[in-house]
Amino acid sequence: MKNLFANVRGDITGGITAGVVALPLALALGVASGVGPMAGMYGAIAVGFFAALFGGTPSQISGPTGPMVVVLAGLFASLSGDVELIFTAVLLAGLFQILFGFLGIGNYIRLVPYPVISGFMSGIGAIIIILQIGRLLGHEPPGGTIGALSYIPTALADINFATLALGLGTLVVAYKWPPSLGKYVPGALAALIIGTIVSLFISVPILGDIPTGLPSLHLPTFESSTLLLVLEAAFILAILGAIDSLLTSLVADNMTRTRHDSSKELIGQGIGNTVAGLIGGIAGAGATMRTVVNIRSGGKERLSGMVHALVLLAVVLGLSPLASAIPHAVLAGILVKVGLDIVDWSYLKRAHSGPRWDFALMLLVLGLTVFVDLITAVGVGVVLAALAYVRQIAQLQIEELKKIPDTLNDPKENALLEKAKGKVSIFSFGGPLSFGAAADLGHHVREWVKPGSRVLILDFSRVPTMDVSASMAVETVTSDAKSSGRQLMVCGASDKIKEVLGNVNASSAEILTYPTLLEALESAVSIIEDSGKKSPKHDGSSKLSHA
Repeated sequence: MKNLFANVRGDITGGITAGVVALPLALALGVASGVGPMAGMYGAIAVGFFAALFGGTPSQISGPTGPMVVVLAGLFASLSGDVELIFTAVLLAGLFQILFGFLGIGNYIRLVPYPVISGFMSGIGAIIIILQIGRLLGHEPPGGTIGALSYIPTALADINFATLALGLGTLVVAYKWPPSLGKYVPGALAALIIGTIVSLFISVPILGDIPTGLPSLHLPTFESSTLLLVLEAAFILAILGAIDSLLTSLVADNMTRTRHDSSKELIGQGIGNTVAGLIGGIAGAGATMRTVVNIRSGGKERLSGMVHALVLLAVVLGLSPLASAIPHAVLAGILVKVGLDIVDWSYLKRAHSGPRWDFALMLLVLGLTVFVDLITAVGVGVVLAALAYVRQIAQLQIEELKKIPDTLNDPKENALLEKAKGKVSIFSFGGPLSFGAAADLGHHVREWVKPGSRVLILDFSRVPTMDVSASMAVETVTSDAKSSGRQLMVCGASDKIKEVLGNVNASSAEILTYPTLLEALESAVSIIEDSGKKSPKHDGSSKLSHA
């Protein structure tokens, strides 16, 4: 809390601007959830205030979001409109998130690669712009990106030029507002005020009447017939909210050059949703668009999120007549600037000079974000990035495997290798051996083994870990060696590697193991000299045992 008042002026202006932008969203998402506009307001106030106060991303603005509302709307339909059970699900979702925070689950979200974050950011920017086109033209487009896009021809056929001029004028003010004045009044807030004043002299659509009133306490209720459904919805809300919030935290990190605390953020979000459920609000999460508005308007610390919530509370307590005069076109102009600002132009400009796969992944995530949904986009992006990484590591492992040495660095080992007269093939693995390389392992060993080899030595001295898939590939190598009359040896394997090989390999009895490559070579030379007429003489060898 020591930084709460470190940026008072910027936090107040950022919070006010974010609060004004959040107002129509809170009302609209409340209606979309089925619970009502005031539930959207109460959710925005509770989650916005407590997530900012206790969370781990100081500049983040939290409130109702699209993914959360989709789940709530489905739950509303399933429960036949029983709002008390819906508020119970919101409260339980908050408790789940607090548990996630204490368990440290949020740390895994940090593993999302940059192309995925870039695609997500640019996709959010594109969505913001698409959703505002209809409003700039003087219409209220249907919900969703597809609906807004399909409505554009209709809007173009009936343009409200006063609305279009007001929206574009707001956009110009927001972009061209002098930096010297921006120290006192940020461009977005100035555009909001100027645009609203201008609208008093022309006829354009405005927000209109906003409901007011204080919330009442909603204690959780449980019914045996719906308990499982409520718990399932609560868990999904908790997961979606955690992903949504922490992805927004990554965006905030990228913009502010800071680093959020994932566990603390989930605890803050959980407290906010718990309170929201108690006062009859819908669930919320970190909201990317509102967070960007806050940061662009000067908000940096947690005070900005608290001010944003207090602005909404002030509206609820009676300042709605002032907010009700704000034109939709003015908000649309501000949001178009927000959308343009959040698109990752810097990466798009230099993407052609980087790896093509990363750029393709970024475009895929961008497309999925715009036309499907955020969660699917990030999920697909992370999975594909992980598979690409595994493939890359697998190729390195296979390349390392190709380096069959003709000479060794150790004089004793080299002397034994020369004594074997080309009848020993050594395959040395480097780094963790995983399923990525397993598919090609047996094939490449079979392809690259020296003609006339009597002994195959697999050197695991540089392998710290090994998975089941790789162990099964070793079994394939063992079977190939046996069918071709070759002896397979393993050297340098740690106890952990031996255990994996012994547990999985049905052919482990055919494998001789040695602590070092030197001892394996000594045994190999013995086998070659004896020409298979007697058992090999070696020290320290053993059979792989099944644990």
